[in-house]
Amino acid sequence: MGGTPQYRIINKVKDLRLTREWTQEQLAIAAGVSRQSINSIERNRYVPSLELALVFARVFECTTDEIFHLENQMESQS
Repeated sequence: MGGTPQYRIINKVKDLRLTREWTQEQLAIAAGVSRQSINSIERNRYVPSLELALVFARVFECTTDEIFHLENQMESQS
């Protein structure tokens, strides 16, 4: 009971990339990062900076809220 809520950032980068039929390399070039960075973001091993989140929004032509959302880990465990 109580305590500080713990959140996890979930993203739809892979889904958006696959919808456009892009490779990780193509997205990396469009976003100005490495393919390894795209792989890490898609696997939720790395949370991108605000700047990169905004770049993704521009590349995918959508809002950052459509790409990223917070998940309360306490809720996801129940």
